[in-house]
Amino acid sequence: MRIEPYETHQLDAVICLSLRAWAPVFDSIQKVMDFDVYREFHPDWRVSQQNAVKGVCGAEDTNVWVAINADSIVGFVAVKLDSKTSMGEIYMVAVEPDFQGHGIGSALTQFALDWMKDAGMSVAMVETGGDPGHAPARRTYEKLGFGLLPIARYFKKL
Repeated sequence: MRIEPYETHQLDAVICLSLRAWAPVFDSIQKVMDFDVYREFHPDWRVSQQNAVKGVCGAEDTNVWVAINADSIVGFVAVKLDSKTSMGEIYMVAVEPDFQGHGIGSALTQFALDWMKDAGMSVAMVETGGDPGHAPARRTYEKLGFGLLPIARYFKKL
């Protein structure tokens, strides 16, 4: 597996793998969230996530890399930097489901951390969910030394 800068012709592959990777995550979120609130946020999560990935991959303030195995894209990571606060953010990361659990997410995250440090950042941040579907992501981040800031966020459908 190798990590390379994202190129625009890879957009469809990145979108497809991210939708496959995030399907169980959105299923998990739906199970732990009030259904009416979930539908307000995600009337069609596939469309909103496709648009989110497209936006991230095309954003000038975001750096994106892909993980390639045997000439196929098996993961990606997107990073944003804030030079004013010297903080880098792992904004989005996904790994093809058939390749999850093989260290690709860790490799992408570590690559992003090294890149942030080389870019002069002094702090790295990543957000993820507290639901069961995000448990693998939380394990990856904790394994790489991220510390959790407990935050309570409540929602109510009006």
